[in-house]
Amino acid sequence: MTTFVLSVFNAHIIGNAALEIVVLPLALFYGGLGQFLAGMWEFRTGNTFGALAFTSYGAFWLSFAAYVKFIAPDLPAASAHEATGLYLLGWTIFTAYMTIAAMRVSGAVLAVFVTLTLTFLILTIGELAESTGWTKFGGWVGIVTAICAWYASFAGVTNSTWKRTLVPTWPRT
Repeated sequence: MTTFVLSVFNAHIIGNAALEIVVLPLALFYGGLGQFLAGMWEFRTGNTFGALAFTSYGAFWLSFAAYVKFIAPDLPAASAHEATGLYLLGWTIFTAYMTIAAMRVSGAVLAVFVTLTLTFLILTIGELAESTGWTKFGGWVGIVTAICAWYASFAGVTNSTWKRTLVPTWPRT
């Protein structure tokens, strides 16, 4: 959900930048705290991939909210794009190697990580090149990422609740 809402703004579907602040509560609580806690619970179950993924992306959203609220406003306007680009590049690298690990989870999870890697990569290019076109494209890819993530979570919760496979995930293990 957090990825979807931010991506709607990145894609310029909603062009009023003043409304982007709606992303911060989602980043703090749903994307941030919620995923971070999920990662801790995955750690307890011994799921290394889930623990690292949820904890890291929870930390991403928490750090994103802090960056947007406390850091970005004080950066020099002429070079702020470099700081944001570097921030996104780090997450691009992390997501790319997590994509390799996702190949052993399921096709649904792999789709999330492939599209998320592309989202981060395109947004990194957009920031470093100061290109609104790349950022807009990254927003559209981010929407695809959100749809993939919603599908994977829908499949996981539905299949677990029904105790059988109703929604395919294309297991890889």
